[in-house]
Amino acid sequence: MELLVIEDDPQIGKSLRQGLCEAGHGCSWAKDGLRGLELAAAQQYDAIVLDLMLPGRPGLEVLQELRDRGVRTPVIVLTAMGAVEDRVSGLQAGADDYVVKPFALVELMARLEAVCRRTASRPSAVMQAGPLALDLTTRRVTRDGREIELTPTEFSLLELLMRYAGHIVTRRMLCEHLWESNWEGATNVIEVHINRLRGKLDKGYDKSVIQTVRGRGYALRAS
Repeated sequence: MELLVIEDDPQIGKSLRQGLCEAGHGCSWAKDGLRGLELAAAQQYDAIVLDLMLPGRPGLEVLQELRDRGVRTPVIVLTAMGAVEDRVSGLQAGADDYVVKPFALVELMARLEAVCRRTASRPSAVMQAGPLALDLTTRRVTRDGREIELTPTEFSLLELLMRYAGHIVTRRMLCEHLWESNWEGATNVIEVHINRLRGKLDKGYDKSVIQTVRGRGYALRAS
């Protein structure tokens, strides 16, 4: 599994990443809410382990923002012993499960495997932005109901733009989403892919759904 741990406690975060990697899983570690939200929205993970008490942005806000953006990645929240209200709030905000601190790694891993099994049987996750629909399960894209064939790279670009529909997506964000790199030399390649994506999405239409924001990046029209 590819996992994301969002935890500000250095001892817990380091221990989780080490234990999960030793168990054969890929694991990214974000040490604050803002970075965690950025990674969770830009990359595809099998599950997220989210502490609720985070600097930068509280874990509950991170969770709510992800669900509002259509990110359906399973989330397990970490709560303090006896914090019943935190557990209830987390589940109501869209968490799939919770683990009470202190916890054993074997328990967390069992819960991660369980939520991933449940997710595998969920119906298709479809993102909507104006006339566009993107199905994350079938990888089908339509505009006004008309299906559009995209390459894997074009699909990934559109997915990120739709997650941030109505907002600017920088070239750096696009580079990191595609190649986990912020190498500035890749921006020309991004422009080529965006132009090809535009050509496919806008064929037969007068108005483009992707706007270029000069000097900053791109934005997908939300309506």
